[in-house]
Amino acid sequence: MTTYLLAGGGTAGHVNPLLAVGDLLRERDGDDVLVLGTREGLESRLVPARGYRLLIVDKVPFPRRPNRAALAFPARFRRAVAQVRAHIRTHGVDVVVGFGGYAAAPAYVAARRERIPFVVHEANAKPGLANVLGARRAAGVGVAFEGTPLKRGEVVGMPLRREVVELDRAASRAEAAEEFGLDADRPVLLVFGGSLGALRLNEAFAGAWRDVLDAGWQLLHVTGERSDLVDPGVPGYTMRRYVDRMDLAFALADLIVSRSGSATVSEISALGLPALYVPYSVGNGEQRLNAASAVAAGAAVLLDDATFDADAVRTQVVPLLGDPDRIARMSEAAQRVGTRTGTENLVALIDRALAEK
Repeated sequence: MTTYLLAGGGTAGHVNPLLAVGDLLRERDGDDVLVLGTREGLESRLVPARGYRLLIVDKVPFPRRPNRAALAFPARFRRAVAQVRAHIRTHGVDVVVGFGGYAAAPAYVAARRERIPFVVHEANAKPGLANVLGARRAAGVGVAFEGTPLKRGEVVGMPLRREVVELDRAASRAEAAEEFGLDADRPVLLVFGGSLGALRLNEAFAGAWRDVLDAGWQLLHVTGERSDLVDPGVPGYTMRRYVDRMDLAFALADLIVSRSGSATVSEISALGLPALYVPYSVGNGEQRLNAASAVAAGAAVLLDDATFDADAVRTQVVPLLGDPDRIARMSEAAQRVGTRTGTENLVALIDRALAEK
């Protein structure tokens, strides 16, 4: 029997690929899958809900400036490493797999000190500090995007949700059209900004939805739960605050306008969907880099967040709606750049690390 400790969390970008890998590993007879996370992160809710045991480690942020927290960091980090070492010994862990986030850094150090292999997976094209440090001693390093600057990084793709991996868009289109009250025989533009929505995208399409409909397209607009955008209630335009079945939204989409988080780009590319990405401008620039491989392949176009408004929709999005040949070429390119086997690829990397220990 092999016991795996999957470490990561904080955000859906860390938790969802972790759970995808856990689900595949759990299908093996006799193997045991444990998850390491913090009390504060999203994993504290999602991991137990999926039926996994969550082992707790203290949340110890890396200090970004010299202050009182920086002085306390060494002792707090040593304590977190000791917590993980205790978990490894208690549960007889054979291998650690880290996905970034607060739980990953102490897990890498603990694994090394316990002399068991650890594997790193980096979801973003611009890696986080924990994975940069962990990759130096890892038994295997998997990355979602070509060009990710991690030592010995191997492109494995993104472990994706099963409902996305198994989606047959053509077979699900009629069901999706019924779900969203749209016509399955007419093209659909899907607009969304992630789980919380995107104010910039919402405001732009609030001022230009008529132009989309006038171009002969339908609009499926997922605004996010915090949005107060008013639904105009017109045929051909479906507005939702939140969508439980994003797989059905993808099944109905012929073109997408969205942010470019790593999971979003990976799912869209895996499904062979053409996209216009508006990278979120706040942060360390990872969203622009996440989209780079799809853009280079001709599967996507980057639009600037600072200038994305109703006029940008009219001048940059609507003309593409009238060019079906270009959309078809983008879709073909997306199928070449995307993969649905990220979970299997990463598990194969983990198996290789175990075989070589």
